[in-house]
Amino acid sequence: MNDSKATLKPLSRLVTKAQGKYQRATARYLCKRPFDVRLRTPIISFTFDDFPRSALLTGGKILQSFGLAGTYYASLGLMGKQAPTGEMFLVEDLKGVVEQGHELGCHTFGHCHAWDTNPNSFEQAITQNSEALSTILPSASFKTLSYPIGVPRARTKYLTSKYFECSRGGGQSFNVGTVDLNYLSAYFLEKTRDTPDKIKRMIDANCEANGWLIFATHDICEQPTRYGCVPELFEDIVKYSIQSGAQILPVFQAYEIIRFRLTKQAAL
Repeated sequence: MNDSKATLKPLSRLVTKAQGKYQRATARYLCKRPFDVRLRTPIISFTFDDFPRSALLTGGKILQSFGLAGTYYASLGLMGKQAPTGEMFLVEDLKGVVEQGHELGCHTFGHCHAWDTNPNSFEQAITQNSEALSTILPSASFKTLSYPIGVPRARTKYLTSKYFECSRGGGQSFNVGTVDLNYLSAYFLEKTRDTPDKIKRMIDANCEANGWLIFATHDICEQPTRYGCVPELFEDIVKYSIQSGAQILPVFQAYEIIRFRLTKQAAL
C-alpha cells in the first residue's frame, strides 16, 4: 500500500505539470488579438491585483511622490473584506484612485479563477463588477482587465475582448513585437522579491528591447503577504525604472500611446 502511494505521488506531479503546460499553451496561442509593440522609448506600468488598501495607501503614495500613477485591478465583491492579500479597499479608496489620477481596472466581481470559472460565468462577473462600479462611481469605467489567479481559457479570452481594450496575465516577461491584447504579459514583483537584481535585469532587458514592461503585485507593507512586497523594494524598483529612461504610465494610457503611434506610422 505504501509503495502504491509512493508511485502515485510522482505520477500526480506529472499530471499536474502536464495540465499546467496545456493551460498555459491554450492561453498563449488561442483567441489572440494581435497588437504591435514597437517603441522608440520603453514603457513601464505598475499594477496591483485585488487592490489591498496598502497598494494605494503605501504603493500609491510612493508612485505619487515621483509624480506617477498606477493601475488598480479591483474585485468589488472583495471590498471591505479580509483576503489572502490583506485588507481590501474601501469605497473611499476607490474614489482616491480616481482622484489621484490612477487607473481602475477590472478583476471580476468575485475574483473568479480565470481557468476554473466557466467562461459565461466569468463574463457575468465582469458585467457585475462594472455595474457595481457604476453605482459607486457613475463617471468611472473599466477599460482594462487582469485575470485573477490562473491563466484564462480560450473562450474566456474571446469574451473579455468585448469589454476591454486589453487584458493582462502573468508570464514574468515584458511585451515587445507582436503581442496579444487579450493576454498581455506581466512580471510579478513578489516572485523575485528576495533577489531585486533579477527585477532590475528585467528593466534593463525591457529598455534594450524598447518594450512594454507591466509590473504586478498585491499588498505593499512592512510585513507583506507572500503575494506582496515591502515598501523599500517597491520604491527602489520605481526609482530604477525612472532612471532607466522608460516612460511610466498606467496600462490604459500606455496602450493608447502605443496605438496612437501605430496609427500615425500607418498614415505616413
